[in-house]
Amino acid sequence: MINLLIEADRVELLAGDPQPVDVPRDDGSAQRIFRCPTCQVAVFSEYSRPEVRFVRGGTLDDPRAVTPDVHIFTKSKVGWVTLPESTPAFEIYYDTQTLWPPASLERLDAILR
Repeated sequence: MINLLIEADRVELLAGDPQPVDVPRDDGSAQRIFRCPTCQVAVFSEYSRPEVRFVRGGTLDDPRAVTPDVHIFTKSKVGWVTLPESTPAFEIYYDTQTLWPPASLERLDAILR
């Protein structure tokens, strides 16, 4: 699954009103997944901040235009999935301060203030 981290105010819903579903996470907190009310496909998630959304790449108008810049939580990857060596991969998460471009860090900082 490809997730795109983006500011909530930059997300445009073209139809419908996604239904929030709280799902438990390994650390005991909840992840809120917003699903299509008709087919229940996950459209986007919110973790701890509603200002940031994790949009499912497959829900975009042109999902083929998106390529991963990092793979996370690879510890739960099934063995038959092959990740490209040219893309950084992490068993859990990673240090965004190290890998993100300065412009992306500035955008994140601006919405988390």
